[in-house]
Amino acid sequence: ADCRYTCHQECRSLVQLDCRRPSPGRLSPESTLLPPRSQNVTQTVEEEKPKPPTIQEIKQKIEKYNAKVTNCLLMKLNEDGTYTGFIKVHLKLRRPVTVPAGIRPQSIYDALKEVNLADMTDKRTSFYLPLDAIKQLHISSTTTVSEVIQGLLKKFMVVDNPQKFALFKEMRKDGQVLLQKLPLTEYPLYLRLLAGPDTDVLSFVLKENETGEVEWDAFSIPELQNFLMILDKEEKDKIQQVQRKYEKFKQRLQQTLKEARGKPG
Repeated sequence: ADCRYTCHQECRSLVQLDCRRPSPGRLSPESTLLPPRSQNVTQTVEEEKPKPPTIQEIKQKIEKYNAKVTNCLLMKLNEDGTYTGFIKVHLKLRRPVTVPAGIRPQSIYDALKEVNLADMTDKRTSFYLPLDAIKQLHISSTTTVSEVIQGLLKKFMVVDNPQKFALFKEMRKDGQVLLQKLPLTEYPLYLRLLAGPDTDVLSFVLKENETGEVEWDAFSIPELQNFLMILDKEEKDKIQQVQRKYEKFKQRLQQTLKEARGKPG
């Protein structure tokens, strides 16, 4: 009311206002903060936060999960309370990725020795990954979304910046497919555990990140130039599609007019 300062109710105790000493008839700085509508609002928010599950709860969930598994992809509980399991990720990438040129596919030996073949050459080439390819990953309950993305890129020897990509969870409800982007700190295996092994209930999808959410300063000049080339190609393809569409429409109109001229009236 005095200096027109506004803040969240949860931030109220952290705000320090540097207002002038109030004159008669003016409100004090403390009174410029809106009073909370309820004294237990913050407490209610804190109470709504889910508590981390106990080891016993995790054990019960894993037993319930494994009972529904129809293949050998079971989850395993460790003594320290962590657990391991499998997730499948659908790769739905519309744009080409950058891979090393002239490098053989990664072998089991390379994977076990953690050999990064991409570091063996500076030559690069663009490559379209198969649409809707599926990759199965064995991960831990402590593996984050960020680590899953980096692991997928390493398996396909993609050298693009991981910030170009995002992991989504895909859910089916009432005949509709719903996509939700996962934060980089989320744990995919825990989501898999809660949803069960049925991929129709929950599946994971790797897609390009929304351009508005990419931190472009993190990319090198060659990477940015590659983006411009890809966008330029997509723009030209889109223009050609629109031109072909209206050219066909124009031909149909001309044919209709030609046929109408030979008719009476």
